[in-house]
Amino acid sequence: MKIVFSGGGTLGPVTPLLAVAEAYSTKYPDTEYVWVGTKNGPEKDFVEKHQIRFIALTSGKWRRYFSIWNIFDIILIVVGFFQSFFFLLKEKPALLISAGGFVSVPLHWAGALLGIPEWIHQQDWQVGLANKLMAPFADTITVALKKNIVEFNQNKTIWLGNPVRLQILKGDREMAKKRFGIHSNLPVILAMGGGTGSFKINHLVVESIAHLQGFCEIIHLSGKERPQELVDYASKFFDFYHHYLFFNDEIADAYALADVVVSRGGFGSISEIAALSKPAILIPKPGHQYDNVKFIADENAAIFIDERTADGNYLAKRIKELLADEIEKKRLGKKITAVMPIAKPEEIIGTIERLIHR
Repeated sequence: MKIVFSGGGTLGPVTPLLAVAEAYSTKYPDTEYVWVGTKNGPEKDFVEKHQIRFIALTSGKWRRYFSIWNIFDIILIVVGFFQSFFFLLKEKPALLISAGGFVSVPLHWAGALLGIPEWIHQQDWQVGLANKLMAPFADTITVALKKNIVEFNQNKTIWLGNPVRLQILKGDREMAKKRFGIHSNLPVILAMGGGTGSFKINHLVVESIAHLQGFCEIIHLSGKERPQELVDYASKFFDFYHHYLFFNDEIADAYALADVVVSRGGFGSISEIAALSKPAILIPKPGHQYDNVKFIADENAAIFIDERTADGNYLAKRIKELLADEIEKKRLGKKITAVMPIAKPEEIIGTIERLIHR
């Protein structure tokens, strides 16, 4: 049996679908997976590291505002639809699954025309345009947050929670110290800016370093697609600062070692933080991430920092305050886990079984 996943441009739609594949493969290890993604996004290397065949198809960017580029993107969408149609005729998958992303839209439209069962998953607080466009054709819609059930046809929408890769739960703290060159007994901060990295978070982290010396060790995931001059400079002068461009399986050990996580506001990362009960400082980019983090912060489940007003000194101050308060660290870890329920593997498997055997 073959399942086609789709999504890309960022790793936001990718990590929950890898969790779906991982869960389903525990019961059906012979299942074949194919991933449809973008030509220039970060997902290709990430997906192929998980032994999933990757196919790039043409996709346009759906804008909700007037732009001359919308004219060209309509052409790209039409091209993507026909590419998707012939791709699906060739592959004959039993199921299409997406967690958003513009590359998924023409694929799922073509799949509906061919009568292929479809499942879309909504992660974020704010429903994305791609999912809105695919929802009328989906056989099943699942949501990470219960409040989003009302955003879709309730006859086919299920509150699932967000799928999280079991692999991230298997980090080894002692092995991680060796892997990342941590030789002190200081607390460890894991700072990361999402799948493509974040220039703003990189800047804030580098600015904060001088204020954190003697308080912690820092593992900083800067992202391949961001300028590296700042982080390269910092690496030369601070031995407690450990810089990396990109993680695959290493992320499990990085999480295991982290006493506090500094992160963007993507729901994939927040879900992993919640699954591990880690205290978090969240710095969302404007848009849907802001809504994600506001929801978490309103529940007093994480520390919210506004990138528009913060500097490195302020980030360092909040990190030091949190490191000094063991009670608050434990409270934040427990609270984010309670606020962000994780999809159960048996419910993921059951969802796929129902669609395939409908």
